[in-house]
Amino acid sequence: MAKNIYNRKKRWKLLLFFVAVLIGAGSLFYTNNLMEKLSQEERKRVELWAQANKEIQKANPNQDISFIFQVLLSNKTIPVMLVDENDSIISSRNLDSAKMAVPRIRKNILEEMKRKQDPIVIELLNGNKNFIYYKDSTLLTQLYYYPFVQLAIIALFIIVSYFAFSISRKSEQNHVWLGMSRETAHQLGTPISSLMGWVEVLKLENPDSPTLKEVEKDVKRLEKVAERFSKIGSQPSLSPVKLKDSLEESVAYLQSRSSKKISFSINFAADPDLVVEINKNLFEWVIENLCKNAIDAMGGEGNLEINVSASDNQVYIDVSDQGKSIPKSRQKTIFNPGYTTKERGWGLGLSLSKRIIESYHKGKIFVKHSDPKSGTTIRIILKKSNKH
Repeated sequence: MAKNIYNRKKRWKLLLFFVAVLIGAGSLFYTNNLMEKLSQEERKRVELWAQANKEIQKANPNQDISFIFQVLLSNKTIPVMLVDENDSIISSRNLDSAKMAVPRIRKNILEEMKRKQDPIVIELLNGNKNFIYYKDSTLLTQLYYYPFVQLAIIALFIIVSYFAFSISRKSEQNHVWLGMSRETAHQLGTPISSLMGWVEVLKLENPDSPTLKEVEKDVKRLEKVAERFSKIGSQPSLSPVKLKDSLEESVAYLQSRSSKKISFSINFAADPDLVVEINKNLFEWVIENLCKNAIDAMGGEGNLEINVSASDNQVYIDVSDQGKSIPKSRQKTIFNPGYTTKERGWGLGLSLSKRIIESYHKGKIFVKHSDPKSGTTIRIILKKSNKH
């Protein structure tokens, strides 16, 4: 049973994402718990500061209040304000003196403190009340943002590492593909040359044999396959080709070797003499790949249509079948190397097709439409040639 490389890679990505979420959630939980404890400690310190203010107001002239002053001065981090019942500021600590000198800004700071923390009430001897308002210290504020900064740095590191790994992996894959392709072409060369020689010998004995003519076609086909593999990894030359002739040649070969229950048709809404700049050998490989996938999707029975239309600058080639649909979530991933729904196969056909169309011909290939009732249409977009 063939292994689906794409599915394995997708499971690994989901697993790594799940682990990253767990790490992030754990970091946030721990930091929030620590912040809660520090917040409680800060409130206790403000309450002590409030008590010191209350004691200093109750103290008689002969009482030693040096300790109380030490308590008042010990608060060096928590911004606090002591106000009366009319919100008139009696004193403040750990606030920007320049800002506190501006009435509007001072009032805004007080309103912010009221929103963030419940006040600490000081009952005075005369029955009046003072209120202490405060906000989190700079340390606690920084700690609040720390996990988000930490997660952002981790995410940035993961993204950079992922792209670096992907580029490295793609480069390695390209080298492997290039080596395999050229080795395949090299290995095919000798037996193909031998077969061509034997065909010529047999033609001398029976030149009109229908079987021999079909064998000759298949030997030429093998020669074309070897040439295709030899061009993978190098920039192929493009030349003006009459699109209708190229499509008909590809379909004719497949039609003679496919089930009679498959109906092939090529429909031109554009000019039948339309010319495109392509590498004929590689382009026909793409068409054959799309047609073979369409035949598999229909289970060897149905209508396969190739519809050609054009705009002022572009040519649209739609390959449509009546087979199984492609789920919307997979319509982009079918072009990834290793993606396959077949029990036997490596999932390279559509990936190679995408590379040939987009890298070599500077065109586009994508799933235009797919649903269970009407089948699937894959569209190729190429630039129209100005040469005729």
